[in-house]
Amino acid sequence: MTSTGTSTGIRLHAPAPGWSVTADVVVVGSGVAGLTAALRCDAAGLRTVVVTKARLDDGSTRWAQGGIAAALGEGDTPEQHLDDTLVAGAGLCDEDAVRILVTEGPDAVRRLIETGAHFDESEEGGLELTREGGHHRRRIAHAGGDATGAEISRALVEAVRARGLRTVENALVLDLLTDTDGRTAGVTLHVMGEGQHDGVGAVHAPAVVLATGGMGQVFSATTNPSVSTGDGVALALRAGAEVSDLEFVQFHPTVLFLGADAEGQQPLVSEAVRGEGAHLVDAGGVRFMTGQHELAELAPRDIVAKGIMRRMQEQDAEHMYLDARHFGAHMWEHRFPTILAACRAHGIDPVTQPVPVAPAAHYASGGVRTDSRGRTTVPGLYACGEVACTGVHGANRLASNSLLEGLVYAERIAADIVGGHEENSLHARVPAPVAHPEKPAHPLLAPEARFAIQRIMTDGAGVLRSAASLETAAERIQQLHTEARDALDVHGKTAEPGVDTWEATNLLCVARVLVSAARLREETRGCHWREDKGERDDTNWRRHIVVRLNPDRTLAVHTTDTPDFPPTQHSRPQEQ
Repeated sequence: MTSTGTSTGIRLHAPAPGWSVTADVVVVGSGVAGLTAALRCDAAGLRTVVVTKARLDDGSTRWAQGGIAAALGEGDTPEQHLDDTLVAGAGLCDEDAVRILVTEGPDAVRRLIETGAHFDESEEGGLELTREGGHHRRRIAHAGGDATGAEISRALVEAVRARGLRTVENALVLDLLTDTDGRTAGVTLHVMGEGQHDGVGAVHAPAVVLATGGMGQVFSATTNPSVSTGDGVALALRAGAEVSDLEFVQFHPTVLFLGADAEGQQPLVSEAVRGEGAHLVDAGGVRFMTGQHELAELAPRDIVAKGIMRRMQEQDAEHMYLDARHFGAHMWEHRFPTILAACRAHGIDPVTQPVPVAPAAHYASGGVRTDSRGRTTVPGLYACGEVACTGVHGANRLASNSLLEGLVYAERIAADIVGGHEENSLHARVPAPVAHPEKPAHPLLAPEARFAIQRIMTDGAGVLRSAASLETAAERIQQLHTEARDALDVHGKTAEPGVDTWEATNLLCVARVLVSAARLREETRGCHWREDKGERDDTNWRRHIVVRLNPDRTLAVHTTDTPDFPPTQHSRPQEQ
């Protein structure tokens, strides 16, 4: 399916831009994907602007504990990494996309090290590698024990500042600007607080890279930071782009249990803790993953999450336990200092106590559909990192492939943008965007709708799903959508524009798509677990669900013919 280059005409209700800057490329997001793309574009001489919702180092990358996966160890090969990724993806990975990831990954990690990232080393001086769920080899490079993301973020932020890249912090991206031909012409954004710019403005550019991270805040309990409200996916949908695989939300099996009513960002207990030998046990101290899978506690994340949930159901328990008391104080303090501090801050000492854990929303395997160069179905709009769906993750992301995907595909995006600049002399033409609409085209939700959405999604579309739970969620989500739509269309009223109302509106947008796809996929596959459809159905469902937003705000849904993605556009020859 190719792009028509047609926008929906839908934009968030917001004031007209009061300021603007011009660039060759604007990167939205400051995690590993966004900053890598920005650094590569800047190094090629393109005028590059980085827009980020909070501070430069406040994205999801900073919270990544375990590490970055690549075939860097002795005896390991990209082919083995590919095999593990395909198994975890449960039949829905695009094999070409995975092959790109695993073959280009090792050199991409080496370039990250050259940029200034310091990974933990063994006594012999090489990289110290660990294992995580789904990996048959030790291939996870880590930093600071369990602070890999923080170290990668530090190195990239320092590189960005050293190069003097133009950055706009505390800026919520609103909508994509397009020209009369439907090509990308930049973005509108709202800058919060003091700075060089304030209020709603625009960055005019012929290339936009979405690297906005995930949408974990659509659920009540998540490992994602508060800024992860699906802004990139919602923007892409309003711009007419296709999204895919949104039903595949990975729930991390071992998140620190803070109580049944806990909401917002929850502390993660990295898979690397199990990789180093921690055991999952119930209240009686029984290891319940043994015998359920050949890798036991190190099975792919969907298997472990299901194992925990089943044991909780059997015992009517709110959580299970992760027992690593045999590590001893020295190992906890040196290998997992971040997790140790988080546990102790909540009154739990892993050195002497099993850690209470339960699954929580962690990672969106789906997102804005892209090709192997990161191009979406809207010309000039790219996506990489968690906001994107490259086909790498399939139905369930393999542990520590996320940082690698952001790194590899960001480099590919930069190469494509630089190639387009050389072909088309982007400096000479920044497309003129169509005029800002006089009337709001998309109703805004009141801020309190955010919490209603989170409860609806947790109850109906969480770890365990069924036709009944998803139908209830769809009805309640549709009710919120209809009330907001009718208030605008019938009465001409909508909530006041602001960060809270824009975020709530974006969350509703992604929730509608997620629930629609989850209802349609009548099988259990990867991290999509349908209690009423417990078997994997390759005959009918070894394919992707693709969704677009229509101009009348309804959803257009279709499925692909195969597990491989069709091309997104044909502006230049498709790279295999």
